[in-house]
Amino acid sequence: MSSQSRLIKDVPLHISDAEVLDYMHRRLVDWRYFEAMRTLTDVPDQTISDWLNLSVKTLREYRKPGSSLKENVKEHVLLLLALIKHGIDVMGSKKAFDQWLTSPNFFFDGRTPGSLLNTVSGIRFVNDRLIAMDHGDNV
Repeated sequence: MSSQSRLIKDVPLHISDAEVLDYMHRRLVDWRYFEAMRTLTDVPDQTISDWLNLSVKTLREYRKPGSSLKENVKEHVLLLLALIKHGIDVMGSKKAFDQWLTSPNFFFDGRTPGSLLNTVSGIRFVNDRLIAMDHGDNV
């Protein structure tokens, strides 16, 4: 198993606040996590930088080996990776999940689910909808 596959496997589908803090304490969250996001989704850099409240230039700087991430960026990346993994699991493919993220949705007041991913609360809200869908709700 490649190191990136192992990294993706190690990030859980559901991650609590305590698990995020423990994960960040025990592991080096670095540029490889951006590459993992790139592997799991086909959204463009502009979208990912919007989710992380970064410029595209800063996102690309963070993607360089040896770069050091701020704690809030590490947290956001971990939560996004968990959400992406969960979404792919619920939707059945990364293509279906990417399409769901970018489509206006009634449950998000006509906004796209992806438009809410720039905050931790938004990530949790979108994840709650995925949990509901996994338990039979229509979304």
